[in-house]
Amino acid sequence: MAPRQVPTVRQRRFGTELRRLREAVGMTAPVAAERLGADRTMISNIEAGRFGISEERLRRLASIYECDDPALVDALAAMTGGRSKGWWDEYRGKIPPDFLDVAELEHHATSLRTLQTVHIPGLFQTEDHARALFDLYIPALPRLEVELRVAHRLARHDVVAREPGIPYVATIHETALRMQIGGRKTAKAQLSHLLEESERPNVRMLVIPFDAGGFPMAEGSMIYASASNPQLDTVEVDSPVGAIFFDSPTHLANFRRRMDCVEEVALNPKKSRDLTLSIAATL
Repeated sequence: MAPRQVPTVRQRRFGTELRRLREAVGMTAPVAAERLGADRTMISNIEAGRFGISEERLRRLASIYECDDPALVDALAAMTGGRSKGWWDEYRGKIPPDFLDVAELEHHATSLRTLQTVHIPGLFQTEDHARALFDLYIPALPRLEVELRVAHRLARHDVVAREPGIPYVATIHETALRMQIGGRKTAKAQLSHLLEESERPNVRMLVIPFDAGGFPMAEGSMIYASASNPQLDTVEVDSPVGAIFFDSPTHLANFRRRMDCVEEVALNPKKSRDLTLSIAATL
C-alpha cells in the first residue's frame, strides 16, 4: 500500500486515537506491531495517518490495547476500510487543503455548532457573498481559484440541506449581519438567504446583539463538529494562516464550555430572526 502523501485531518485524527489507546496501556509501537503480526513501522505510519487500516485489523488492535469501550471501537471501525472519495476531493490540489478538511469534517459530523463574529457561516453564504469575500484577499487570488473556492463553499451547504440534515446551531454576532460584503444589494440578498435557511427544522440560528457585551471567543470563529462518539469530536478555529484543528479531551471540553457561554448570551431563535429582519429592512 502506497503511503498517503498528505493525510487529511480525519485520517490523522484516526491515527491519533489509536496512539492514545496504545499509550494508555503503556505499549510501544514496535511491540504493538509485533503482536499484530505486522512490520515494525506499520503502527507508526498508521498513527501518523500515512497508512489506512482494515476494520478487522482495527478491532484486533483495540483488543491488543485492551480497549473496553465498544462504542468507541465501533466509531473507529466506521472510519476504516473504504477508499471512496468525497465530493471535496475533486478540489484537491486546486484550493488549500484545510478547505477540504473542513468539508470532510462537516460531512461526517453528527451535529455542528459554529460561532461567527464577523462573517456569515460558510454553509449559509450566497454565491455573490462568497465571491465578494474571496475578492478581498491580499494578494489577490487568481480568478480561477476564486471560482473554485466559491463552488466548494456552495457545495458544503449539502450537510444541512440533505435529508435528513444534521442538527446545526449557528451563532452569529450582529457585526456579521451588518457588514455589507459585496455592497448593499449582495448584503440584502445574503440576509434574506440566511433567514430562509434559519427556517429549516434542523437549523437553529442565534444572534449575539451588540448590547450583549463581551463573551468567550469574541475575537474569532470556530466550528465544533460532533462525532458518533464524543471522544472523536473535533474543533476547527480560523486563523490568519488557515484552519487550526483541536481534538485533545481538554481542548474539546474547553471549547464546549465556551460555546455554551456564547449561546447563553445570544438571543433566542425568534428574537434572532426579528433582529435579522430589522437589519435587512435598512438595506
